[in-house]
Amino acid sequence: EFTMGATGDKVKARYSFNYVQENGIWKIQHHHSSVMPEEIAMGKPITEDEVRGLFSLWNNALATLDPKKVADRYSKTGVLLPTVSDTPRTDYASIEDYFTNFLKHKPSGEILESHVTIGENWCED
Repeated sequence: EFTMGATGDKVKARYSFNYVQENGIWKIQHHHSSVMPEEIAMGKPITEDEVRGLFSLWNNALATLDPKKVADRYSKTGVLLPTVSDTPRTDYASIEDYFTNFLKHKPSGEILESHVTIGENWCED
């Protein structure tokens, strides 16, 4: 959570940092932060197994080789920090554009390590 000193506003977000050691000093190599989805109570909470299964839906969309089907897996406020591009994709059109080229390589993914976190109306793995 960030508190904006100028206004006192609080912003909840999730953060991930990857670090690399350069000349004996640990430095940030990659930083991603995004605002938390609104915490709206849903009916039955999602389970850890269901969260892990969401990756299969995305991976199955990759297997169709249809960029629209893959882009449809992203929320309307989704952000894609792609594997083989330095350009962040922040809307449907740019996400679809990325997969138009990426799918030419016929990719298939596999999760090698999973760390599920579940909140109100959001989850991550």
